[in-house]
Amino acid sequence: MAESVYLLCAATSFLCTVMLARGYSRTKTPLLFWSAICFFGFTVNNTTLFTDLVLLPQYDLTIWRLTPALLGICALIYGLVTE
Repeated sequence: MAESVYLLCAATSFLCTVMLARGYSRTKTPLLFWSAICFFGFTVNNTTLFTDLVLLPQYDLTIWRLTPALLGICALIYGLVTE
């Protein structure tokens, strides 16, 4: 059950990334760009979470899992501050 939740979270994050990127390509609003980068980081985070806990439970990928989320949040904060 938990495995399907991890995959659904990754799919939802990816869908948000695609929709934000499409919105940015239409309107060129910079905040949409930074939000798309943030959600891309969440997508990588959720995919790495699935890999860490389901596919490779013998390895600890915590740092590799949290780094994309941190970079995505930093990108969004940068976008919020500069805009």
